[in-house]
Amino acid sequence: MKIQLKNFIAAVALVFSSSLVLAQDESLMTYDLATQAMEAAEAYAREQGWNVTILITDQNNNPVKLHRIDGAGARTFGFATAKALVVNATGLTSGEYGQQVQAGDREEIEGGVTFAGGVPVFRNGQHIGAIATSGVRAAQDEEVSIAGAEVIGSISN
Repeated sequence: MKIQLKNFIAAVALVFSSSLVLAQDESLMTYDLATQAMEAAEAYAREQGWNVTILITDQNNNPVKLHRIDGAGARTFGFATAKALVVNATGLTSGEYGQQVQAGDREEIEGGVTFAGGVPVFRNGQHIGAIATSGVRAAQDEEVSIAGAEVIGSISN
């Protein structure tokens, strides 16, 4: 009976600790939030006549939504992915990250880029993911990303 009780307690502890780990890795960027942000970002890009790729990720850098508007360059997905990587790793915009790298205040992240276009998304003070755009000038890419982020949260904590 004692061994069964110990096994039961061990199993409960394992399940409990596993659920805590899973809860920490749970995506905070829901599909519905990503859809709202994507609609706003894409509408903004289309109003400007910009053919871009827009990537929305959760806080763990997992893709939640991706749209590549017809005419967006072949390399835009790679750049959007690299922007999201630095945003999620730092909580900064990709442009702010680049400024810190150039100033020597931050180590460069392997596979990242140092130019604007990626922004973090904060909701209720919590970093929930990133929106990264590529296809036009870096500042214009950032405008598209901000248009999406502001619909569901903010780009700063």
